[in-house]
Amino acid sequence: MKLHNERAAMEGLPYAQAHALQSQSDQPQWLIEGLWGEQAVGILGGQPKCCKSFMALDIAVSVASATPCLRRFGVGRSGPVLMFPAEDALDVVRQRLVGICAAAKVPFEQLAVYVITSPRLLLDVAEDRQRLRQTIQKVRPVLLILDPLIRMHSADENVSKDIAPILGYLRQLQREFHMAVLLVHHARKRSGQERPGQLLRGSSDLHGWGDSNLYLRRNGKELVLSIEHRAAPSGDDIPLSLVAQEGALSLSIQGPIQRLPPPSPPPSLSDRVIAAMEEAEAPLSTSQLRKRCRIRTQSLCDNWGNCVIKAGSYGHMVSVTC
Repeated sequence: MKLHNERAAMEGLPYAQAHALQSQSDQPQWLIEGLWGEQAVGILGGQPKCCKSFMALDIAVSVASATPCLRRFGVGRSGPVLMFPAEDALDVVRQRLVGICAAAKVPFEQLAVYVITSPRLLLDVAEDRQRLRQTIQKVRPVLLILDPLIRMHSADENVSKDIAPILGYLRQLQREFHMAVLLVHHARKRSGQERPGQLLRGSSDLHGWGDSNLYLRRNGKELVLSIEHRAAPSGDDIPLSLVAQEGALSLSIQGPIQRLPPPSPPPSLSDRVIAAMEEAEAPLSTSQLRKRCRIRTQSLCDNWGNCVIKAGSYGHMVSVTC
């Protein structure tokens, strides 16, 4: 083994001139048109109770049966789907699949969705990784779904060096077996100025890893699906709802697809300082302004010139010394 490693090191890495790289222009670009790239890795994210698992199962039914996802988005490449539901009981998974198949008018008994029934799968354990690889070799899925990521490792998701090897392993599987990989993952509570991908819990590596990402959130009583791609334009936001049909539940698109207005940008430091001065009944010291605006003294002093200029344009009289 040592001699083999030394020989490989001396030979260097394989390479090819750019024009000799394999072209896939004649291959389907999409696994599901507009929603997920043909061999994309990525995340289906959202807060709890936003129907992430329902969405993942709808994607599974669509790819396995070559029927439009959400009854709207066509399939570019169909084939077997392999999934591991780490949280839901197997009878619940079956019931949900039956409902989605009914909505999609797909014979459930012919559905090529394969469910890993093991009680445990840890992506940071060598033995479990090997067992997953062997299962993929047998099934040869075009899509692997893991739901949710948090139940499949013991690493610290907030630490890049802990989560990066897991993402690297999944990327390796994707390239080795030419399949797509979808991770279901939790998101933090939404604040007005953040993009959906920035709300994913844990390291920013999770957001950056995805070729195709989907995000579910609630907009009042309505569910909203947002789309993000690395190498293709992102689609418009999609209004969804969970509907009952013949006693079974499935997701359904509600009304026309339209882009929701972007969140308002957060106020600038200058605007925050001016607002604090407007609310004050007496002149404020630097220390008082810093506390009211919740910023560091250095940040206040570094931006004081801009604050003075803005305040002057609005007719405010300011006199603060840093």
